Amino acid sequence: MQVRSFQLSDYSLVTALLEDVLSPECCAQTMEAFGRQLSWDSDLVLVAQEGDAIVGMIIGTIDHNRGFYYRVAVHSDYQRQGIGKALTQGLRQRFVQRNVSQIFITADEHNEPILPWYESLGFAANDFFRSFQKLSIVAG
Repeated sequence: MQVRSFQLSDYSLVTALLEDVLSPECCAQTMEAFGRQLSWDSDLVLVAQEGDAIVGMIIGTIDHNRGFYYRVAVHSDYQRQGIGKALTQGLRQRFVQRNVSQIFITADEHNEPILPWYESLGFAANDFFRSFQKLSIVAG
């Protein structure tokens, strides 16, 4: 499995992954944020590739020297294999390279169920950024 930057040729595979893994409402919000993040800074969108398949992806953003994990998605057949952790570590490296002072997890209604997973990675409750603003407003 390889974690790498998103490439335009990944678009249809990433879209299919998000449609498969996320609820319709979450997928629509994520696709909107995904498009905006690609226009701002595509280096903060990473994919996990296994062979020819995209099995996971993560969207991050930076706002005022703070890094945010916005959305992580891993194909159901590949969950609990360390792919989500590898994606968050890859994005963390990008944040460190850019001298981000703090890293937060966007804790919207769709991420609430996986906050315990982030805690298992060492994040604490004060690392969760709860806001009703969407990524397009937070980072814009």
